[in-house]
Amino acid sequence: MAGSPTQLRNDKSLSRSEDEKYRGDEILELQPKHVNLNSNLEAKIQNPLAGIPKASLFRRVEEFAKEKDLVSILPLLKKGSLVARDPTNYEDIDGDEALDEDEIESLRDEVLHKWRQPLALYFTIICCSIGAAVQGWDETGSNGANLSFPTYFGIATKSTRDVFLLGLINAAPYIGSAFLGCWLSDPLNNYFGRRGTIFVSGHFCLWTVIGSAFTRTWPQLFICRILLGIGMGAKASTIPIYAAENAPAAIRGALVMSWQMWTAFGIFLGFCANLIVAGVRDSLAWRLQIGSAFIPAVPLIIGVYFCPESPRWYMKKGQYHKAYTSLLRLRNKPIQAARDLYYIHSQLELEAEIIGHNTYMKRFIELFTIPRLRRATLAAFTVMMAQQMCGINVIAFYSSTVFVDAGASHKVALIASFGFGLVNFVFAWPAIWTIDTYGRRSLLLFTFPNMAWSLLAVGLCSLIPTGKTHLGLMAFFIYVFAAFYSPGEGPVPFTYSAEVFPLSHREVGMGWAVAVNLLWAAILGMTLPKMKDALGVLGTFVFYAILNIIAFCMIFLWVPETKQRTLEELDYIFAVPTRTHMRYQLTKALPWWVKRYVFMRRSTPDLKPLYHFDSPTGRAQIDQLYANDKLRAVRDSIRVPEQVADMSGVVEPRLHRGSNATYNF
Repeated sequence: MAGSPTQLRNDKSLSRSEDEKYRGDEILELQPKHVNLNSNLEAKIQNPLAGIPKASLFRRVEEFAKEKDLVSILPLLKKGSLVARDPTNYEDIDGDEALDEDEIESLRDEVLHKWRQPLALYFTIICCSIGAAVQGWDETGSNGANLSFPTYFGIATKSTRDVFLLGLINAAPYIGSAFLGCWLSDPLNNYFGRRGTIFVSGHFCLWTVIGSAFTRTWPQLFICRILLGIGMGAKASTIPIYAAENAPAAIRGALVMSWQMWTAFGIFLGFCANLIVAGVRDSLAWRLQIGSAFIPAVPLIIGVYFCPESPRWYMKKGQYHKAYTSLLRLRNKPIQAARDLYYIHSQLELEAEIIGHNTYMKRFIELFTIPRLRRATLAAFTVMMAQQMCGINVIAFYSSTVFVDAGASHKVALIASFGFGLVNFVFAWPAIWTIDTYGRRSLLLFTFPNMAWSLLAVGLCSLIPTGKTHLGLMAFFIYVFAAFYSPGEGPVPFTYSAEVFPLSHREVGMGWAVAVNLLWAAILGMTLPKMKDALGVLGTFVFYAILNIIAFCMIFLWVPETKQRTLEELDYIFAVPTRTHMRYQLTKALPWWVKRYVFMRRSTPDLKPLYHFDSPTGRAQIDQLYANDKLRAVRDSIRVPEQVADMSGVVEPRLHRGSNATYNF
């Protein structure tokens, strides 16, 4: 600093508020150490810039600007660093770094109008959604084709060999994904970036389905579907990461969950295609059903070229100027881009202290050896594994076969499957609002018990004698199951897994998570025909109902909440030891829930939260903003004799100068 705090207080040119800030800086020079990112025993979510004196902060920013060749935007970086240091009091910044009206309004809009985002961000999410639709259409192309291609290839009997080959062909894309595509995503992202990886994987999804439509033997179809899996795995491991890295924290869940919502839409389109060609002769129908999946791959390959690259990927590569350029396209104002650039950089420095830079194999091993990474790996494994345990792919892969076995004709079975696809898509929409308000964990804990009883009901309905009632009730409870799946276990796994890993391990971590998901999808695809023959419809659905209960327990114990925190702040969430999280859930959260909702004791005190945040989120963030407005209004009324009062004589709090901000839920 230029002088001691005592000398500064004697300077009559300083206001009292400035005097207090300098005195605060003197105290904060002795700021506490940062939270341990491997063992956050106090569950404290810390801002890495909080408590840094202004002069020290500016020295760091100046060094950062020189090192990263960003001196041309140094004044803006200083402003951004002050906003990042204290996200709730940016209107009180004074001096040369004071924010103008437009900058203040844009920062307020992040809280009050969080959906006011630039066109480039929404275009990026649209491209990601198209990529998800490709995934969904690829999944359901074989659903309708199962009714005809086994006959064409001579594998339609109930022999062990033919049943195995049918399952193997259906599982082929997931085998290719689990063993090749997911693991290739890390080197592809390393060399080509997020956009380049999506472009390459899009080509795999385009040409392989066209090739599948022209195959003449089952081995040819199997190989084409294995190659399709490479594209599906790389794409599924990259698109959610790409969306998560570009989206602002307040709406990240809603934007990233577009992966599942539009996967559901792709599934729906696949069922539509199956139904449209239902009247075509069997030898041609299955080719059209499988080959039609090329349609959404074309706009994906073209559209991704016009999207901005992930700023975090640029930062990982040391290309900070390009990262700032991307942020300018993805945020409304330069002040937001500068703030995010420096804040992300600060968190990445902390990550580097515990993780460093390693080879691909060592990064994979560290997923299980570094405590912060191991907890994220366990959580991502749990939600991904749970998606297969819940039984959704029993329906997605074999619904047409299940309905035919229930007594439906081929056309009626396709219509019933179309209904499943429609319900799956429509009921994904509520999650746009609930995933960032109720949270990822809450949606899972609510939907899994409901999926369990609905699957049990499907199995029990199979005991009804064959007829319209038998078929109608089975279809109804399958639709009920889909209605609970779509807003919960549908969107959460890929959203969650894309955000929980630090930047250094994000590709390999997501690759691992998706590989787990698609490997078990492959196992399900191969085993379900035999399981259905051995256990019957009742036994199969009861088995998956039990797995839903097991998955519920795993989620309750091992999956922490991640809503409305930046990707870098999640380092602190996953620094909390797993045993601390489990102990809190079993000894505090569970007893509180039983008292409140089982014994209906309305007087039960509110549950004390596990995590302690430096800055508020959600409704608390809105309340904090308006509380600051009131304090500012009172302070201004003391300084300015002219006061604005209502009829009762109470001073009315003013919003910031000229602001037209309102509540926007």
